[in-house]
Amino acid sequence: MIRDDERMDADAHGLFETTATAFEFAGVAVMALGFLVAIGLALVAWARQRSGSAAFRTLRESFGGVILLGLEILVAADLVRTVTSAPSLTDAFVLGIIVLIRTILSFSLQTEIDGVAPWRRALLTGPQAVARAARSATRTPDGTGQPPGM
Repeated sequence: MIRDDERMDADAHGLFETTATAFEFAGVAVMALGFLVAIGLALVAWARQRSGSAAFRTLRESFGGVILLGLEILVAADLVRTVTSAPSLTDAFVLGIIVLIRTILSFSLQTEIDGVAPWRRALLTGPQAVARAARSATRTPDGTGQPPGM
C-alpha cells in the first residue's frame, strides 16, 4: 500500500517536472516568436528609414534581446529541474556546466548588443533591448517618431 507521504512526493515530483517543461517550452517559444517580432521590427525600420544598415541593426538588437530573455527562462527551467533530480554530484556538475554555458552566452550577447561590457553600462535586460530596438525601428530618417506628412 502506498503511503500518503510517498504519494505527495510523487505528486510534487510530477508538478516540478511539469513546471520545468513549461519553462523550457516558454523559453523556446519566446525565442521563436521573438524572432518573428524582430523580423517585423527590422521591416518597419527598413520601410521608415530606407536603410539596410538600420534594419540590420534593429534586427540584431531586437533578436539579441529576445535570445537573452529566452536564455534567462531556460536557466530558470534548469534550476526548477534540480528540485526533481536525485541529488548526485554528477547531476550537480552537469547543471553547473549548463548554467555556465548559458551564462557565458548571455554575457557575450549582452556585450555584443550594448557594445560595452555589462559592468561598464547600466543593466539592460532582454525586454529592454527589444523595446529599444522597437523605438529605433519607428524612427524616421530625420530622427522623429512620425513619418513625413503626419
